[in-house]
Amino acid sequence: MNQKLLVRAVASVLAGAALLVAGFVAGTHRRAADAPTAAATPASGDHTDPKTGRKVLYWHDPMVPNQHFDKPGPSPFMAMQLQPVYADEDGGSGGIKINPGLQQNLGIRYATVRRQDTTEGFDAVGTTQFDESQAYVVQSRVTGYIDRLYASAPMQHVGKGAPIASLFVPDWLAPQEEYLALKRGGMDADLLAASRARMRALSIPDGVIAGLDRTGQAQTHVVLSSPEAGVVSELDVRDGAQVSPGQTLAKVAGLSKLWLIVEIPEALALSVKPGMAVDATFSGDSTRHFKGQIREILPGISTSSRTLQARLEIDNSAQQLTPGMLMRVRVEGRQAVSRLLVPSEAVITTGKRAVVIVRNADGHLQPVEITTGNDVGDDTEVLSGLNDGDTVVASGQFLIDSEASLKAVLPKLESGGEAGASSPAAAAPAAANQTYETTGKVEKVTAADITFSHQPVAALGWPAMTMTFNKAEPDAFPDVKAGQTAHFVFKQADGGYQLTKVEPMGDTK
Repeated sequence: MNQKLLVRAVASVLAGAALLVAGFVAGTHRRAADAPTAAATPASGDHTDPKTGRKVLYWHDPMVPNQHFDKPGPSPFMAMQLQPVYADEDGGSGGIKINPGLQQNLGIRYATVRRQDTTEGFDAVGTTQFDESQAYVVQSRVTGYIDRLYASAPMQHVGKGAPIASLFVPDWLAPQEEYLALKRGGMDADLLAASRARMRALSIPDGVIAGLDRTGQAQTHVVLSSPEAGVVSELDVRDGAQVSPGQTLAKVAGLSKLWLIVEIPEALALSVKPGMAVDATFSGDSTRHFKGQIREILPGISTSSRTLQARLEIDNSAQQLTPGMLMRVRVEGRQAVSRLLVPSEAVITTGKRAVVIVRNADGHLQPVEITTGNDVGDDTEVLSGLNDGDTVVASGQFLIDSEASLKAVLPKLESGGEAGASSPAAAAPAAANQTYETTGKVEKVTAADITFSHQPVAALGWPAMTMTFNKAEPDAFPDVKAGQTAHFVFKQADGGYQLTKVEPMGDTK
């Protein structure tokens, strides 16, 4: 009997201990679950940062800027510490404020909007072409046969006076023999002069006629030479071919001068005039400059490129250029005009509007929409939206690296929020019903969340990082284990990011 009582007593003690442990665990779990809710209460008192002495309004996770906390600590959303928001950063002229250290790390550089006198010039492109006024033809004046062709192929370089072809002219033999017979017969000067005139009428060169008096031998060959140095642009005959009077054997194009054909955009067609100075540089070597003046405007707009062509002559006596080269052209205007200029790299163009990031007097950054005019070298003309002396972000626009991120960033900047001052990910708030996906390694799995070291998420502007994502239910994704590589899909929910799908791609290591 005593043994039974002892067993019952031990069982009662063990049951009581089990109930005590269960109550302790439940209470601990409830306090842990309620901790973020308590921390989320807005600050009601004054807080001072002991390191800087500045007044702190609240702490927040830059990834979830709308959730405020009344004390520092780890973020419940991501594997990072909460960041303070100081009183001297709130309000002001609007926009966001980035501390100087972060500006230096991000490589932000500023430029000043300035007013400057510039000419009514513009940049264009052009191509070099043969100067048709320096094109020469090599023709035959007689009927004959080519017994030797010195120019073997088109685009062959030839010098001035260089032989092109040798002709055999059988029709020259009879008048020359007649002249020699009259001369040997002692005929008077009038008959000899008439014979020479007949030979000239048959296109026998004076040099050949003079050679009859010296040598007494008839000549039936003539060499046709190049009238100018250049290249053989056309070659229409071959060895042994018969030629007739007036037939063109070859064309020679000179290279001492070239035409530069400048493509003028249709929008600037009315501003270009003959006589405008042109400074052209070879696209392959910007140190070589070729200057000239527009000689004429060619009629007609190209239907394919919508450009107007202007033509000028450039000196090529040094033979540095050849036809077909692409040239960068600066067409200078005749009058100086005062323009408001901003560096072109500071202008963010979305297709429908142009925006610059302006630094206000209190150091805050704010987007400003501007109206742009023509480009002037490395600067862009500003027609409205800025004033002389304004300071703009010239480089380091890390929040605006594409049109997609621009559309997400600018509304937040305009609202005066602090997002983006600490992390690029804060610049791309997720839509409530939009999902995002990426791939990462599972670092930790709990009943409430899963931590991933994931790849960048381009749609949100996130870099590769380690982040914790919430689970909708404690028993969701039971097959996911730490060490696996998984492809997962998530959405924004309840101030954080919630997983909607996790597909393991590898085994637990």
